[in-house]
Amino acid sequence: MNLVADDLERAATGLNSLDERVAALNDVIFAAYGYEGDRRTYDDLQNANLIRVIDRRRGLPVALGILMICAARAQGWDIAGLRFPGHFLLRMDYRGQRAILDPFEKGKPKAAADLRALLRTQGDEAAELHPEHYEAASDREVLVRLQNNIKLRQTQRGDNLAAATTLETMLWIAPQDKHLWREKALLAAQLGQIDGAVTALEEYISRETLDGPRHDAAMLLQKLRGQEA
Repeated sequence: MNLVADDLERAATGLNSLDERVAALNDVIFAAYGYEGDRRTYDDLQNANLIRVIDRRRGLPVALGILMICAARAQGWDIAGLRFPGHFLLRMDYRGQRAILDPFEKGKPKAAADLRALLRTQGDEAAELHPEHYEAASDREVLVRLQNNIKLRQTQRGDNLAAATTLETMLWIAPQDKHLWREKALLAAQLGQIDGAVTALEEYISRETLDGPRHDAAMLLQKLRGQEA
């Protein structure tokens, strides 16, 4: 990635507009280095493994987006992942202008109409854009999103043991995420790891503030403790 950042630094010399910066970033990442979204084998686990993405020059939107973020931030540019559901996007700001970029489409800028259409492909044909769709995700959230892609594919393949290992990585990245603790508890219970399920569920309950979910979790905890005995 240092080579990519160095090449972008040379390509970006003297650029004074957001459009020029976007073009330089895309030229280096996608044209010069040949990165692309993997459409043929989208669900291949390699597409979410950053080392394999770098080796193969193709991957998932979030993996490609991380590479773009690293290269752009090495120049001091203002770029971040978005909390947009279902499809990872980037936002890049410069001098009061903003561009929304799609890493899977070789960094193609997306207009509001494009984002609305993308949102509606996820099941709600009446969905509208809201301010939260443009909110920046933290670096931790981006890394968790990458790992979640791995976990989902492991679960789909029935490899719950591997999914549990990936979930541990997610919790190492974001231990404050109460939903990950609940998911860990449920997955551990499925694997027959009752002690681990109890510990994770206790952690979830300590973090949950809503009465309904806390009650449901407490009932499940009581059931698990019965199995533990």
